[in-house]
Amino acid sequence: MIARTPHAPYYAVIFTSIMTEGESGYNEASERMMELVSQQEGFLGMESARNEIGITVSYWESIEAIKNWKMHMEHTEVREKGRSVWYKNFKVRICKVEREYEFEKNKS
Repeated sequence: MIARTPHAPYYAVIFTSIMTEGESGYNEASERMMELVSQQEGFLGMESARNEIGITVSYWESIEAIKNWKMHMEHTEVREKGRSVWYKNFKVRICKVEREYEFEKNKS
């Protein structure tokens, strides 16, 4: 599902990752993080896809909201487990969305 975001400007955090073979507990932790992040002030939505490379884009009202999520205790614990167990490599990019447009085929 494509996230419904407000009119620009707003911020996007792009998390790109490659998994290790050790996925024990990953799905549960991922579900918990989705539950928690949706409760964070300033969170606007999320989109995610995974094949060989996983890409998750979360949308935020402000840089401050992004910083608050980064500092969230449970998120910090899961992030550390990601470094030690689940991810071979990851990169985080933070962007300001200046403009957007969309297309949706008419539903019949």
